[in-house]
Amino acid sequence: MPISMEDTSTSLQWKTFLLMIWFAALLLAFGYVLGYLFGNMSLWMAVAFVMALVQIWVSYWYSDKLVLAMTGARLVDPNESLEAQTLHNVVEELSIAAGLPTPKVGIMESNVPNAFATGRDPKNAVVVATRGLLRMMNREELAGVIAHELSHIRHRDILLASMAATMAATISYLANIAWRMMFWGGLGRDRDDRNGGNAVMMLIGLVFILLAPLAATLIRLAISRQREFLADAGSARITRNPEALASALEKLEEFTRRAPATVRPQVNPAATELFIVNPFKGDWLANLFSTHPPTQERIRRLRSMTAY
Repeated sequence: MPISMEDTSTSLQWKTFLLMIWFAALLLAFGYVLGYLFGNMSLWMAVAFVMALVQIWVSYWYSDKLVLAMTGARLVDPNESLEAQTLHNVVEELSIAAGLPTPKVGIMESNVPNAFATGRDPKNAVVVATRGLLRMMNREELAGVIAHELSHIRHRDILLASMAATMAATISYLANIAWRMMFWGGLGRDRDDRNGGNAVMMLIGLVFILLAPLAATLIRLAISRQREFLADAGSARITRNPEALASALEKLEEFTRRAPATVRPQVNPAATELFIVNPFKGDWLANLFSTHPPTQERIRRLRSMTAY
């Protein structure tokens, strides 16, 4: 049954909002549990909040430079090659259609077809395509891919992903500190409390420390997958041609399936979340913890969309 692009976007925005609420609640609950176990609850909650805030600030201001350095991508002039000129033209045309400032354009020298966007806001964004993508896609398919990346920029997904990754990293870091403190110094409450009525709460707290990093990772991955679906819907809205991105995703999926094991993407694994498809092959367990939804499901959703 065909579904509306507008309805799809609204539903995905709400799902992401609810996931971020759960993420914030998990971070605060983790600070509370650490405060309960080691004393000085306000201090632990403040530490969790400040650590997350500092990391988000660094990610916000320097994400574009960090990502370009991690991927080895470089900004290109439209006059340096036909591929660079085509990419510039497509980015400019779609930016006008999307009502966005035209972002900077970069190329990553890799034969593995892929693309990503980075930057703190629409005025300071960069869209990058690999050399392999530019050679594989026709113009309509390239437009579908670039529109997907522009949708990420429009919805400030780079900032959202940075926030989610930062909160997950903060929880994991605090959990590591908590385990070290327990190993070296024990819990902060007195022995009578631990042997008395609070023993159950202490046990719950220890289990929480063990499981909170996993829960944070799962929430971050769920947010990432929802934003990929949203960017797919955004691409369809910008181009008014859902089939363009669906066809491009089919080609990317086919490349991943057929590529020999010796073909390795020249990508830092920490940057995989940025790409339009996961550049790494994986077994079922790796796919369970993937930053991207199944490509076949993305294609199915795109082909079920209508313009209105």
